[in-house]
Amino acid sequence: MEQVRVRFAPSPTGYLHIGGARTAIYNWLFARKHNGVFILRIEDTDAERSTQDSIQGILDGLKWLGLEWDEGPYFQSANIAAHKEAAQRLLQSGHAYKCFCTKEELDAKKEAAIASKQAYKYDRSCRNLSEAEIAQKERAGLPYVVRFKTPDRPGTLVFNDLVYGPIERRYEDIEDFVILRSDGSPLYLLSNAIDDINDRITHVIRGQDGLANTPRQILIYEALGAKLPQFAHMPLTLDLQKRKISKRTHGEVVSVQFYKEKGFLPWALVNFLALLGWHTSDDREIFSKEELIQAFSLEGVSRANSIFNYTPGDAKFFTDPKAISINAHYIKSMPINELEPWVTQVLKAANLFHETFLTARKDWYYATIDLIRQRFHTLNDFATLGAAYFSDNFPMDSKALQKNVLKHPQLTEWLPQLAERLERLSSWNIEATEKTVRAFIAEKNIHSGTLINAIRTVVTGQSVGPGLFECLVAIGKDRTIIRLNNTSTLFKGV
Repeated sequence: MEQVRVRFAPSPTGYLHIGGARTAIYNWLFARKHNGVFILRIEDTDAERSTQDSIQGILDGLKWLGLEWDEGPYFQSANIAAHKEAAQRLLQSGHAYKCFCTKEELDAKKEAAIASKQAYKYDRSCRNLSEAEIAQKERAGLPYVVRFKTPDRPGTLVFNDLVYGPIERRYEDIEDFVILRSDGSPLYLLSNAIDDINDRITHVIRGQDGLANTPRQILIYEALGAKLPQFAHMPLTLDLQKRKISKRTHGEVVSVQFYKEKGFLPWALVNFLALLGWHTSDDREIFSKEELIQAFSLEGVSRANSIFNYTPGDAKFFTDPKAISINAHYIKSMPINELEPWVTQVLKAANLFHETFLTARKDWYYATIDLIRQRFHTLNDFATLGAAYFSDNFPMDSKALQKNVLKHPQLTEWLPQLAERLERLSSWNIEATEKTVRAFIAEKNIHSGTLINAIRTVVTGQSVGPGLFECLVAIGKDRTIIRLNNTSTLFKGV
């Protein structure tokens, strides 16, 4: 059986966005499922728009996602000679011809078609020039492009798309398309097909917007006597306004780098993107790497466009809620020893990490991560909502402060008094701290919710979290006492 060979072929004209990442994921999964080869090819022939930063961004994004490639990265610009040589072969075999029509002439014909309310298609005026006529125009120094000669026959070109099924295109609707510009540079249609032929690609898995090019590229394959790959086109990803997700329209929120910076786990993002247009028969949503590889099939790809549920301006759910939910699932469920390096990376970036966390205090560090992760949605939450556990420099939720502390001036007396009681404890554990706090509540005849919410806010900076007494044990006796004693400072300026 022929070995499966697929490729991801992005243009380096910006960052790796989620649409491109999804295409890479589907190709990678297909290759891994069939013990095939996943090739990375950078289509960098647009010299004006391609940048080294974009190339590096694509490489970094794929590496971060864990989509390792087996061959490449190859660069399309290195293959231009092969593209030109293929065009010359098509000329020599009579499958292409030189077109001397000027831009002005073509524009006039387009305007005439528009005026008569007809679809414009090149009229093939140069298709049947004699050798003498061609030679005369060349001697005159007239510029020309090279056009592919679409077969002049009735009927339709038919191919089977592995997602959309049989696709038909009438030959008469396929105009003679340009494959070489007047400066001799090849167009994408030719370059992409030639690279796929030379890379021995067996399955072309790409976005649905590439479907219109497929009949013309099939003609190039046939004219060169090359074996056709199988084609599979992925549905588009749209926003809630049914606009195609793009860098230009949606900005950084569709960048893979954006999700990295926002605290996503790489596999959580892969898991989410795989579900944008693909599903299993039981609509399962959470997969390990091995499970997703085994479950993936092109038969599960939907023909309907997928929806990226992004609501601009939503500070909490800055992206699709399903993406947030999947990321939170992995944060809550993955083994601590696998989660810890990601948390450590975030805490280091926020200057909240101390080397003893992984030496003398390793048991405490792992236990604390396990305690506080249950309400977190992103890795960044460890450095914001969880900062109080790792440092005395932590943010205070202003709403929680107002509601749970500043409305009760008596706390400036109560909490230092409670701190004095807690300081006397010989053992700092859940049972001892809870017994002391509840005895204080009964003695002062305070509503339990009032004091417990105040303690949580003063000690952690937040209004919600794990059980209060688990929090106090994790934060530690000394820090808890200091923070309770400093309650009065929170009232300054009120």
